[in-house]
Amino acid sequence: MSLAEQLLLFRLPPAPPAVKTRHVQIGGRVVPYELRRGKHRRLTLSIDERGLRVGVPPRLTFAEVEAFVRTHGDWVLAKLDEYAAQHTRRHLRICDGARLPVLGGEAVVRVVTGANRVLWQGDELLLAARPDADLDALAQRGLQRRALEHFAIRLGHFATLLDRPPPPLGLSSARGRWGSCSTATGIRINWRLIHLPPHLGDYVVAHELAHLVEMNHSPRFWRVVGRMYPDWHAARAELRQRATEIPIL
Repeated sequence: MSLAEQLLLFRLPPAPPAVKTRHVQIGGRVVPYELRRGKHRRLTLSIDERGLRVGVPPRLTFAEVEAFVRTHGDWVLAKLDEYAAQHTRRHLRICDGARLPVLGGEAVVRVVTGANRVLWQGDELLLAARPDADLDALAQRGLQRRALEHFAIRLGHFATLLDRPPPPLGLSSARGRWGSCSTATGIRINWRLIHLPPHLGDYVVAHELAHLVEMNHSPRFWRVVGRMYPDWHAARAELRQRATEIPIL
């Protein structure tokens, strides 16, 4: 075996990417982040249990990195808050007499024997359930029904303000998004917004509807949102703060 071949046997493994913890200020909020330099071809952002992580190509400066993070500041803050909310929300046991937050008030669950059907009677959610029924799933079905009815009405209201017909509406269960919009398929609203006060759902509906006019987040987009929902700044901030009020069924 040659000397070169012997040396190959003792090659060290590649060094791990350099990791550094830093802080960046986003709109008055100081956000720690983990900077990882490696063989990244472009800047990347991710959120996990460690917080914000930024993958950085070798030659970028800290100033360039933090300018990039601030450019995506709304996304970063929203994802950090959503991640925290998903790990601190309370689990709610569905049973007879359970109380659910619904549109700023409360709905009382009533469980009776039946064929796995759900019915709203005013502020009561009636679950007509078989003995082996999944009450959580039945309650979710009832909440989604109420959500679809409510958001359809609100979508019609805001579409009128834009002088256009309401687009198709569907519900979403996405954990990281309040809504989405497509010119092909219409608007989808996260049904869990039914647990929050109505004005917060209104903001999300107006936000998604505005994307049919401006499919971006430019100043023109926010002006469209403002035409329908002038107090969108406050609603967006409140939505981030109150996400933890949404129970886990």
